[in-house]
Amino acid sequence: MVLLNCVPLGMYKPCEKMNHDLEALDAFFFAFFLMEMVIKTVALGFYGHQGSYFSNNWNKFDFFIISGEILDHMLAILGILSGLQFFQTLRPMRLIGRIPSMRVLVTVIVDTLPMLANVLVLYIFFIHVFGVVGVQMWKGELRNRCFLGEDTPTEYNMSLSPYYETERDKRRPFICSSDVKKGMLHCRDVPPYTKDGVTCSLDPRRQDSAGKELVPAVVGASTNSCINWNLYYNNCRNGNENPYEGVINFDNIGYAWITIFQVVTLEGWTEIMYFVMDANSFWSFIVFTLVTIMGSFVMMNVCAVVIATQFSETMERETDEPHSGLSIKQLLEKFRDFIICKLGRLCHNKVNPTDSGSSKYSLYRGTLTQIWKPTKERLRRVVMSKIFDRSIMVAVLLSVLTIAIEHHKQPAVLTHVLQYINITFTVIFVIELALKLLVLKLAYFKDKNNIFDFVIVIISLWEIIAKADGRLSALRAFRLLRFVRLVHFLPYLKAQLLVLKRTVEKAAALCMLLLFATFIFSVLGMHMFGCKFSFKSEHGDIITDRKNFDSLLWSMVTVFQILTLEDWNFVLYNAMASTSPWSAFYFVALIMFGKHVLLNVLVGIVVKSYQAKDSLDESDSSLLLSESSSSNENPSNPRVNVTEWRQMCNFPWIQKVRRWCEAREEWSFYVLSPQNRFRICCQHVVSHNLFDHMILLFILLSCVTIALERPGIDPGSKEQWILNMSRYVFSAVFFVEMLFKVLALGVMFGKECYCKSSWNIMDGSLVILSLVHIFVSMLKMDKGNMLGMVKVLRLLRALRPLRVIKRAPRLKLAIEALIASVKPIGNIVLICGAFFLFFGILGVQLFKGKFYYCDGHDTRAITNMTDCLSANYRWEKKTYNFDNLPQALMSLFVMYSKDGWVNIMYDGLDAVGVDKQPVRNYNKWMLIFFISFMIVSIFLLDMFIGVMVDTFHECMQKQKQDDALPIDEEQVIEEQTNKSADPEPVPVAYYEHYSSLRRSIHTLCTSNFLDLFMTVIIIISVLIMAFEHYDQPQYVAKLMEYSYYVFTAILIIEVLLKFVAFGIPRFLQNSWNLLDLGIVVVSIVSIIFTEMKMADAIPINPSILRVCRVLRLAQVLKAKKIRVLLKTVIKTLSQVGNLCLLFTFFFFIYAALGVELFGKLECTDDYPCIGLHRHANFKNFGMALQTLYKVCTGDNWSAIMKDTLRECRPGDECVSYLSWVSPVYFSSFVIMAQFVLVNLVVAAIMQALEESNEVKELQPLRPSTARELGSWLLPVYF
Repeated sequence: MVLLNCVPLGMYKPCEKMNHDLEALDAFFFAFFLMEMVIKTVALGFYGHQGSYFSNNWNKFDFFIISGEILDHMLAILGILSGLQFFQTLRPMRLIGRIPSMRVLVTVIVDTLPMLANVLVLYIFFIHVFGVVGVQMWKGELRNRCFLGEDTPTEYNMSLSPYYETERDKRRPFICSSDVKKGMLHCRDVPPYTKDGVTCSLDPRRQDSAGKELVPAVVGASTNSCINWNLYYNNCRNGNENPYEGVINFDNIGYAWITIFQVVTLEGWTEIMYFVMDANSFWSFIVFTLVTIMGSFVMMNVCAVVIATQFSETMERETDEPHSGLSIKQLLEKFRDFIICKLGRLCHNKVNPTDSGSSKYSLYRGTLTQIWKPTKERLRRVVMSKIFDRSIMVAVLLSVLTIAIEHHKQPAVLTHVLQYINITFTVIFVIELALKLLVLKLAYFKDKNNIFDFVIVIISLWEIIAKADGRLSALRAFRLLRFVRLVHFLPYLKAQLLVLKRTVEKAAALCMLLLFATFIFSVLGMHMFGCKFSFKSEHGDIITDRKNFDSLLWSMVTVFQILTLEDWNFVLYNAMASTSPWSAFYFVALIMFGKHVLLNVLVGIVVKSYQAKDSLDESDSSLLLSESSSSNENPSNPRVNVTEWRQMCNFPWIQKVRRWCEAREEWSFYVLSPQNRFRICCQHVVSHNLFDHMILLFILLSCVTIALERPGIDPGSKEQWILNMSRYVFSAVFFVEMLFKVLALGVMFGKECYCKSSWNIMDGSLVILSLVHIFVSMLKMDKGNMLGMVKVLRLLRALRPLRVIKRAPRLKLAIEALIASVKPIGNIVLICGAFFLFFGILGVQLFKGKFYYCDGHDTRAITNMTDCLSANYRWEKKTYNFDNLPQALMSLFVMYSKDGWVNIMYDGLDAVGVDKQPVRNYNKWMLIFFISFMIVSIFLLDMFIGVMVDTFHECMQKQKQDDALPIDEEQVIEEQTNKSADPEPVPVAYYEHYSSLRRSIHTLCTSNFLDLFMTVIIIISVLIMAFEHYDQPQYVAKLMEYSYYVFTAILIIEVLLKFVAFGIPRFLQNSWNLLDLGIVVVSIVSIIFTEMKMADAIPINPSILRVCRVLRLAQVLKAKKIRVLLKTVIKTLSQVGNLCLLFTFFFFIYAALGVELFGKLECTDDYPCIGLHRHANFKNFGMALQTLYKVCTGDNWSAIMKDTLRECRPGDECVSYLSWVSPVYFSSFVIMAQFVLVNLVVAAIMQALEESNEVKELQPLRPSTARELGSWLLPVYF
């Protein structure tokens, strides 16, 4: 009945009137569940004893839903329409209590809620702090528009808008900066007026003496002699609207919360940052960068780690309890065995022949049996042999390769050849199937792999016989999955696949719960936003937004899209603009519960699977050892013949040379002996600390010069000459360094030769490449020559500072974890590559030649390429398409990163055919392809997290083991000395000599009353700060100003009382006291600057200094569990500081490469870009760093790569190799930044949380010591 109840909920159509049949069905289900509750209440009793109705939590939940439905019906009867029907949408959740696996999972999630609530408190504190900062700094700033000035002429009959409007002014307006502010966009930057596609250049303010004739602003501007009316938009002031339908702003604390929450989700955050930078200051990016680092990379990952660790611990307790019932897997296996048994009986119970021919039949059957038995045995040996299996694998590989080389616009000859090859391979697989069926009979179907092969062969035969193509031929790509059998030869890859298999099995209940949550939020979204996301097109047609809640299908697709955080902000904008700002709670609840709870439970399952990896591999390790031992015992070892070869080549001169080389093995270049004075001098120079410091200084200077290089430098300028000379100087210095080290240590032979250190090999390679670059540049080669790319290799000199890693143990730990994770990450990349290849071949078969569209003014009547070209429009190809396998892999990688996958999905849904104009939602079945790929990508992305957490944990444990011995020895020595020493007398408390007045002040400062009083004062202060908003009345401003003075005075009194109570030295020993003192000092400075009206004399707004009071809220977070999370965040920040150094090295290399590769890309009005613009480009090193940080956060990086892949226009200076260098550049950066380094932060957080929990467990072990410290030492205010 619960499942049937989901049917009317899913059949609800918000765009149509309510069906009476559905209303009757809803009433029936309501009456049924109401009757169920009444019967259970009568049978079990209502309340008061064990086993009663209310003793079960699920019964309480049912009562809650039914009570809510009764309330809905009562409001509807009274005329208060309850159109939302919230409680009705919760009906499917009754199914959770009736499925054991889901019930266990929900119980585990509920057990994590207390710790999750603490994370939520920290999260709200973080959002509120930066929300108050945004209101203080930027309220009303995003309303700035360029209005018409007072000098606007009235004698011309021109209808100008009050302020300058862009084409998409509602979403992306022209936000200017006033003359007081130091923003990046002013009214003088308004683009010129255009008329009929012509840019106007006449200045109406320049007239002749008669005042009649307009004079051109530019001599000879006859081609565009129209008036530039945009020159009159020269007054920047506040307007009435904010960007994106009024949603994005900092006008009050509510909208500031929504905006900061969007920034934390990293979706569309750069657009908000660019708006603020244009209106306020370029340096506003510091605040947004801090929000993204603290909020996204720390706080959100702390939430993920808490859920993952708590889930793993609780799941271990829950899985010990036995659960009755059969799983779906067991039911399927029983059904398969039943079918095989029935088929076997049908084969054995055939009708016997007649009695007259029975003797002949028996004789004939006996003869066939005698012939078939040896033949069957031979076939069995052939089928079961490794040669047969590997031959089939080779055939599978070749068949997959033939499918992979198919592409759009392939020659007809290749098509015919591929058809014949397909028939050949199909015949081979049919023969394989026939042989296995003859040998194994019905036992063939007991193996899942054989069933899979059988289905593929039948599909291939069907395709050939029916001459099918398109969707059916795409199923041949499933042959690729037969390569899973090859993992037996790759044990490390097999271990990763076992983890993936275990994760998928454990996540079955989670996927079902996620499906229920998606269904519930989809139904709720249909009731809230159904048929409300419509807008008018430029042709006057009413068009529904692609992301809508108009039906159950599209509502579920939209909810899934929001869970992936891709373009969820646009759905939020439409919802708030069409309904109410309160609708933001729907999206916050969906993201917090779906993304940050349920999907992070999957992270916990992955981590738990990696922790159980060792037990999974025990059986495989013995097999590996036996195989390795058998291979070592192989007598046909080629090394045995080495001595024989040496004896055969026993020539006298060869022996002399060999002995001479062995005797001088320790000599440098076989010339300088170890006792040579020049070599000893070189060794002294190399081993001196000053030598290393000087080289590091030159490395730093070299990095500075690399950062200064950019394409815009004039080749004949002095700056370019200095950079060229510095390159020669640095290359010479590094060559001399390498020469000294080679002379001092030797090259390849010796105990401490130069090439035995990997760092030296890297240095030597970079020096040689630098010399090669100088040689190539001196040849003055053509810029289009590929050898010109050699100059990019000099950028690898930035790797030299990595030598300082060994001096920082924590940074060394991060590097070791990064290096140790290369092998498991390589295996994950192989698994991802296999899935990419599978979905790529499928995509080519489904969509090749279909991702084209007509680009023109009005394409509503266009149906194909011929109509498009006849209308003088352009027939364009999507940048991300499936025309061939490389293009498909690039498109799938963009989807895998969750950036831009929705647009690719829409292109696939709209695809009609080859050379056909796309039609909106033409084939909805293609949703299966895209949604299934995204689900697989979620699992594989979490595999990266599991690998980094597992590797980081192993490295941390190894470092602890290395450091454990000396620590233990020191503890033993301390214990022995403490036992032998005489017991020290207990010191007298420091406040014993206080006077009565000071003692009373001390008692007040150490009491809970003062803490509670100050907590109330802080909360009131912060709430009053939250009342500040744009265009506020004067009395609110006065109230805030006077309250600020009062609260500052109270803080000063508190600090002075603590000065008197503890004394200045003891006061400064407490970190909370230092925070209070800093807040008092900052508050006083803020009052001084405000009263003296020196706000314009300092670079920041002095009112922002008042926000420091919000930091006092941290004292409210003194609960033990929240304290553990605070310690986790602090420890993580210390570790993230070391990881930031890794990010710095990594970003430096890619930024320098980006300037070299993409610095000359131009974006104009005639040839606009999508992702690259004045805020995000590679023109110089600084902008490249900012752009790469945007790519690192995953915000619209696919559009940036799309701009670098644009076709070169005639006359432009383009680089020919960008078409393949750009995907490699961005793909490698995204893999390292988003999948490796960011997940290393997750591993550091998990390790910090584990250490914090260990410290918390050790704290109650010594209560007596704590009491003694509390009695006579300085009180600790936690």
